[in-house]
Amino acid sequence: MKNNTEQILRLKEKVGYACGDVASNFYWRVFDVFLFIFYTDVFGLSAAAVGTMMLVTRLIDAFSDPLMGALADRTKTKMGKFRPYLLWGILPIAAAGVLTFTVPDVSDSNKLLWAYGTYIFMMLAYTFINVPYGALLGVVTSDTQQRTTLTSFRFIGAFSGGSLVAYLTPELVNYLGQGNEALGWQYTMAVYGVIAGGLFVLTFLSTKERISPPAHQKTPILQDIKDLTQNKPWVVLFVLALIIMMTISLRGSTGSFYFKYYAERPDLIGTFAMAYMIALAIGAASTPLLTRFFDKRNLLMILMSIVAVLSVLFYFVPGDNITLMFILQIMIGLALGPKSPLVFSMYADTADYSEWRNGRRATAMIFSAAAFAQKLGGALAGAMIGWLLASLGYVANQAQTGASEHGIVLLMTLIPAVFAAVAVPLIWFYSLNDEKLKIVQDDLEKRKANDIEQASASTSTVNQGNVQGSEQAGTVNV
Repeated sequence: MKNNTEQILRLKEKVGYACGDVASNFYWRVFDVFLFIFYTDVFGLSAAAVGTMMLVTRLIDAFSDPLMGALADRTKTKMGKFRPYLLWGILPIAAAGVLTFTVPDVSDSNKLLWAYGTYIFMMLAYTFINVPYGALLGVVTSDTQQRTTLTSFRFIGAFSGGSLVAYLTPELVNYLGQGNEALGWQYTMAVYGVIAGGLFVLTFLSTKERISPPAHQKTPILQDIKDLTQNKPWVVLFVLALIIMMTISLRGSTGSFYFKYYAERPDLIGTFAMAYMIALAIGAASTPLLTRFFDKRNLLMILMSIVAVLSVLFYFVPGDNITLMFILQIMIGLALGPKSPLVFSMYADTADYSEWRNGRRATAMIFSAAAFAQKLGGALAGAMIGWLLASLGYVANQAQTGASEHGIVLLMTLIPAVFAAVAVPLIWFYSLNDEKLKIVQDDLEKRKANDIEQASASTSTVNQGNVQGSEQAGTVNV
């Protein structure tokens, strides 16, 4: 592990790393904003069926994410542990994106099977490339402030890319489909696959892995999982990420329904989502500045409290007050923006903590399980949306009843507010403050230095023995 001054990252590497999350958001943001309404209003599935499918398929990630993390941690190539997957995963994720948004001409029961199969493929392909990408953060630098800065760049890229995706997707679907919405979605995802592939290549070329596990580390997969369960700061983050993701996914996925059926302005869905994404990007960009004045834990508590209050206020906005909807949404975006850089840099810190505590490092395992927390949070949110709308009589592409319309408003406002409020006291249990992190980092530096000294001394002893052996052999020959 290099010292902190040797790990100051150049702008080129920060921007290059951010390109990977721009690429990921050509998929994740489409899932978050459009997938649910695509399945109900274009694909033709019922809201209840979509909610159940999202939950069932994401549960598969309970196995695929940790397995992917274990595989990436044990990968050894000349290109590194995690960077190769940025190339290997391009074709699978591009193909999965197109297939997921393809509407087959089959019976309703076979349509549901197609949806299950392609969405599972999509999640596996996303896991294959995104888990190593996330883990890359933990091996680029060990400096906690540099990690926060790098993560801020990452999520500036994510939210900026998400802004473009949110705004352009409805336009591209209309333009490429020429009246055929199903075909428009298929072509749009093909375009996104090409763009995302190029961005992943840029990330591969511009980043460098600098941190490696302790020498001669051999850890069974079950030991990695056991280390996770005993890593208390990580456990807190896992639960926290799940709860916060429910807040974000509920609001993100419901926004399209909210503007289509409550505000009766479907033409503003893309603009509304873009304004939110831009606010998230600005919030993410402010994170390094904010962490100079606030401890990560305290800052996260403040921000989630703000999100809870603003979400409650959103409930009282009348359906015709578009301006106030935008203002509150932008304010919520500014408050939620720093959440992702903070939490992901904290995950990297827990990888250091695990190595410090156990003498073993499993960076990708930590990030893969973190990714699963996010996916599970999104799945639970999707299931809640589907089941609640179905129970209240939601009918796609029709004027909604008072009950289903009120359900949409609740999913956009008060229900996310509850989850945001629950997150606040949970954050308090995260124990890795700045002071403790400095102790961990300094101790790891000393261990690395001692390992280098011991290796050097061992090499010197071996070389000296070889010299003596050569001299004795020479004497005999004479």
